[in-house]
Parts: sequence; C-alpha cells; structure tokens
Amino acid sequence: MEKRDVIIIGSGPAGLTAAIYTARANLKPLVFEGLQPGGQLTITTDVTNFPGFPEGVMGPDMMELFKKQAENFGTECVWKSVIQADLSERPFKLKDDSGEEYLAKTLIIATGATARQLGLKSEKKLIGYGVSGCATCDGFFFKDKELIVVGGGDTAIEDAVYLTRFASKVTIVHRRDELRASKIMRQKAFGNPKIEFKWDSVVTEIMGDQKTGVKGVKLRNVKSDEITDFACNGVFVAIGHKPNTDMFKGQLKMDDVGYLITNGKSSKTDIPGVFVCGDAQDPVYRQAITAAGSGCMAAIDAERFLEEMG
Repeated sequence: MEKRDVIIIGSGPAGLTAAIYTARANLKPLVFEGLQPGGQLTITTDVTNFPGFPEGVMGPDMMELFKKQAENFGTECVWKSVIQADLSERPFKLKDDSGEEYLAKTLIIATGATARQLGLKSEKKLIGYGVSGCATCDGFFFKDKELIVVGGGDTAIEDAVYLTRFASKVTIVHRRDELRASKIMRQKAFGNPKIEFKWDSVVTEIMGDQKTGVKGVKLRNVKSDEITDFACNGVFVAIGHKPNTDMFKGQLKMDDVGYLITNGKSSKTDIPGVFVCGDAQDPVYRQAITAAGSGCMAAIDAERFLEEMG
C-alpha cells in the first residue's frame, strides 16, 4: 500500500495550485485528477478574468499549464478517481476506482462543485457556446444581448442583476408564479427596468449551434402545457451548485448543501490533517482565482501540519 505525505483529490485550479506549493516544499504530492481532469474550467471557452493572461486563454489550455507547472516541481498526477476515504485515523486510507489503496499523512480535498443543470441534450451541447452556469465568468461576452436566467432563488436573481450590466434585457424563467429569493433580492429584481419575467415556465429545449451560439429556447407553461419559442442570445442556468463531497458525509462537518466547513480563516477541517480548498468549501465566490488562492492556503496548512507532527 503506497504511503504519501500529501494526497490531493481534484485537479482544478485549487487542487493543482495546492500541488504546485506542496511539490515546491518537496512533499511529492499525488494528485487524483478524477473524471474531469482540470475541473469545470475544461468546459469553459475564453477565460479573460484570470491575472497573467491579458489576451485571455482557453480554459483547457490554462489547466494544462497548471498541470505542467505542478509536474515540473515533482507532482505525480494520475487519471483516477478516489471512491472511498477512511478518515477515522491517520494515516488516512483511500481507495481508487481500480481498487488500489493508498495511505496519506495529510489529505487535501479539492473535489470542486458541479453546477446543477437542466438535463437537456441541447444544454450539454451548447455549454460554453451561449449556455453558462457562471454569470460573473461569462457575462462580459454578452454586451447588448438578450439573455434568460433560469431559476428563482437568490443566486438566479443575483446573476440576473449582474447580467444587466452587459445585456440589453434579462428574462428570468421560473417554474413557479413567485420567486423563492429573499425579500431584498426580489426588490432588486422587480426594481430593475432591464429584468422581465416568464412565470410558471420551464425550458424544454435550447436552440442554436456551436458556430452561431444560442438563438432561443422553447418554453413550456407548466399550467397550460403550451410550448412557445422565445428568442435570446444566451442562457444562464442558476438552479444551484452541488459540492462533490458525498464520500465525506458522516466524516467531515458540512452544511445542508454539502459544502465542507473550515476552521476559521484557514483550510482546516474538523479532522486534523485534512484540508479543503476550492468550490468544495466555497458557496459564495466560485471563481478560478479564489479557488487557486485557497489551494495555496491548503498547501501551506498541510506543510505546517507535517512540520509540527515531525
């Protein structure tokens, strides 16, 4: 059974930044890349808000640079997934999807979160081509365009209000006849002249292609079953995120949604030697740059923990 000073689960900006720092500290980290090496950025086209790329960079290209930098310092990356983690004692015991077991003196969890989707084939085809789950990432690309935001909670309203900075019109599509959002967020939405509403409606299809982008959607009224075409240039799905933390249920403290809870202004979980970074613990910002920063924190916390333990 292989034993490591540091094992990192996840290969997005958080996990690979943690790998860079721990590798530079000569800790020879092992990174489990998971089913989606590079994380959510691998399904992102142009990234223009990450410092150091003045002309922008393709998401997959940026994550390949992260990986190369981590490997240059001695990180080992494996295209495997961790399917089981026993955190009851140190060293922690992990099992991958091939049945191989590992021991870790410290564990850095960077499993990220997954944006909840509508589950449409057309949505999957057009992600990155007019369909997005991140208004702050992609809103800039929709200047003077007409957009829809799907959802009725605080996240949907926050996204819609943010998108009015760029879009000519934002229509909120909600399956109910009233918003679930908090009172203050509802007031922001109703008071914004650029925001309109389609009540009692769900998106059944997104129209367009990868060359020309989104052209519109088909909406079904849940009360009448009537289906109508609605023209728009982009679709932002804001029905929540699910952190990829199921394997740690019953072992680590997490909130009702599944975000892991850290100890104060650190990456420390309630189990000494287990650290978390990136979207697995961040329900607020969910940006590549904040994920990378938290990956640095987790690496430094892990390095200091190992020094103290001797």
